[in-house]
Amino acid sequence: MKAENTGFRRELSLFDSTMIVVGSMIGSGIFIVSADIARTVGSAGWLLVVWALTGVITLIGALSYGELASMMPKAGGQYVYLREAYNPLIGFLYGWTLFMVIQTGTIAAVAVAFAKFTSVLIPFFSHSNILFDAGIVKISAAQILAILSIVVLTYINIKGLREGKILQDIFTVVKALALILIILLGLTLGANSDVIARNFADMWTAGKVSVEGGIITGIETLTGFGLVAAIGAAMVGSLFSSDAWNNITFTAGEVKNPAKNIPLSLFYGTLIVTVVYLIANVSYLFVLPLAGDPSSTDPGFLGIQFAPEDRVGVSMATEIFGAGAGVFMAALIMVSTFGCNNGLILAGARVYYAMAKDNMFFKGAGNLNTKGVPAFALVVQGVWAGLLCLSGTYGQLLDYVVFAVLIFYCLTIAGIFILRKKKPDAERSYKAVGYPVIPALYIVLALSISIILLITKPLYTWPGLMIVLFGIPVYYVWRRFTN
Repeated sequence: MKAENTGFRRELSLFDSTMIVVGSMIGSGIFIVSADIARTVGSAGWLLVVWALTGVITLIGALSYGELASMMPKAGGQYVYLREAYNPLIGFLYGWTLFMVIQTGTIAAVAVAFAKFTSVLIPFFSHSNILFDAGIVKISAAQILAILSIVVLTYINIKGLREGKILQDIFTVVKALALILIILLGLTLGANSDVIARNFADMWTAGKVSVEGGIITGIETLTGFGLVAAIGAAMVGSLFSSDAWNNITFTAGEVKNPAKNIPLSLFYGTLIVTVVYLIANVSYLFVLPLAGDPSSTDPGFLGIQFAPEDRVGVSMATEIFGAGAGVFMAALIMVSTFGCNNGLILAGARVYYAMAKDNMFFKGAGNLNTKGVPAFALVVQGVWAGLLCLSGTYGQLLDYVVFAVLIFYCLTIAGIFILRKKKPDAERSYKAVGYPVIPALYIVLALSISIILLITKPLYTWPGLMIVLFGIPVYYVWRRFTN
């Protein structure tokens, strides 16, 4: 299938595309969420299982998406796949949810994390520094900084694709170096034989830690379904940290030879991140004890479970070289989150462009500016993401995002089966690995995690589901007033 001619400029090479995959995936999560996972599963072995299982699911998803990308190398990616596999309503529901929760919620969560690490260097930007307090509504300096970071990156991407991709390449390389630095420090200079023995001597005894008022109130031993449920709940953080790999499909209209380069970038990018994430967690376990005491002030006693504000990467560096190293690591993580959001902002607007072309989004989003980018779509996305920065904490935002993401990943990969029947003669320069078993396995795993999240984290998963369903009446109202 020939790539569409839309006015977009095809400037993204295989390297650029891979950097978008890697850069959009690596944000702040790998430096933070292992703390929550450690509290949820309570052992080194199950911590690594959570990350390994996340990696397997992500790789399967990426390998399956490659077939759809080779069939339909068009701007909008997943939105287009769902529209073609099912109908315009399902495509709209994805685009609606992407705008309301998935893409903008992820941008907001990463921006909030950027502010969290900035506060290590500049305490003024702490979440505890409340600048505006009207009772129910409180706005902190961290939230203001998060919004400002979104404004800056949106402006850069409005200036053109060249500016956005150069920034992405530079920041992705820097963040990769930051992770490599963490891994090397942990596996060599920081390796502590006593800590290693403590973490791995009883690595398969799982236990969920309950904390109240900075004191451990209980440790629930996990076995059977309780352990399965805990793993599923713990995967919220790791899945969020490994998400956004599909963003490269949104930019298909700007990728050189997209039918070939998008599947390759999906494979290379997700494989690199999966391996790096797993080894990074091994390095954490070489330096910091998994279990800790929340009443302590020493990183060595706080452990992975109770790293200050969950900043495990900073705690590890601090444990090895002291407070100065922790500040340096925080700076590197700031670079990582900033670069991550650049990729998310760059890619997301292309979906709203594709929707607008189908008369499913604001008309202005379907126009390109003189630099060949959807400026209006970028602005609308930035405004809503900025508002979401005021809606909750990092943990709340990622809980909200992951469930909706899984729903549409399942639908999209199921679309491979549908399109094999609907369009058997369509050109497929790449076919899903292990079809039909591997794609079906992804659907089973992702649905299982979704059900677990509905049960164990209802406060944010059910509202997320309601947002998806609310898109149905919105679709029909939109059709009535725009057609």
